[in-house]
Amino acid sequence: MGNFKLSRFVDSHRALLMLIVVFVGLSLTAPNFLNSYNLTTILKSASLYSVVMIGFALIFIIGELDLSVGAIVMLAGMLAIGLEPSLGWYGSFAAATLAGILVGLVNGLLVAKGKIHSFIVTLGMMSIVLGVMHIYSGGDSLSTEDYDLSDWLDEAKIELLPPIVIITLCLVLGANFFFNKTRLGRGFFVVGGNKETAWLAGLNKDRYIVLAFVISGMLSAVGGALFSMSLAAMPANVNLANNTLMAVLAATIIGGTLMSGGKGNILKCYFAVLLLSTIFNGISLFGYSYDIQIFVNGVILALVVLYESYAVYKQDALKGQNPKLLQSMLRSRER
Repeated sequence: MGNFKLSRFVDSHRALLMLIVVFVGLSLTAPNFLNSYNLTTILKSASLYSVVMIGFALIFIIGELDLSVGAIVMLAGMLAIGLEPSLGWYGSFAAATLAGILVGLVNGLLVAKGKIHSFIVTLGMMSIVLGVMHIYSGGDSLSTEDYDLSDWLDEAKIELLPPIVIITLCLVLGANFFFNKTRLGRGFFVVGGNKETAWLAGLNKDRYIVLAFVISGMLSAVGGALFSMSLAAMPANVNLANNTLMAVLAATIIGGTLMSGGKGNILKCYFAVLLLSTIFNGISLFGYSYDIQIFVNGVILALVVLYESYAVYKQDALKGQNPKLLQSMLRSRER
């Protein structure tokens, strides 16, 4: 019984425990790891993935998939930089966010009302959005000469916590509260866990699906806009879209969010993002190339998916079993 409880505890908090182990290991072995500059770098590098992860995890929670998040990041980043000279930072940020909301709305309507599988819908949308991004940018990176906002976002007024990290933490903690403590937020878990139960509870399944995709598109756009604003530039590199998708996918699964829907925790997924960012940082400190980071991310994702599949199989195999049945049968024979 004690081993079972320990196993459940480890599985439930695996992202945080893995983060602690990796952090301690790199602190003892990696050169220049344990200093304020490097720790701030880890937190800043996790900001983009963390913001996008919130919406992506929500899509998992309702039992769907959104492959377009990386493409939305690219488009929003380009719009935030490209529109800044004419609209200012506030206007360009609003326009970029609106673009993400519109993409999410189309995704949600096609899935909920068109009854098209989310994999097909978002795969096609990913290609469309990347195409629009290339047309808008002309295939080139965009930059701005206004560095005031970039400097403000990256300058740590509080030790280890520059504004972009504080914004990210506020979004993560706010989302975690919303999904766990509000009636609307908990409704996403009901819809993802059991569509029939959601119907009996009076929840409109289609509305929740559309809203989830809108939130995912909006947060992907916010993440992309903040990323480009912190750099005062946006690279026209499709690898950024692919890497973002892979990183948030790995973090969401490591954080314990079920691909089948109905289970997830935003805070645990954030710990998983920090885990990946810490690992990537350690790889860089040891002098390995970026290709090694991609390889390690893929290996981690594959291992976690295999583990999750085994855990689900084991859980299904134990359903309905009564561990006291054998004892009761033996006692009845003794009588």
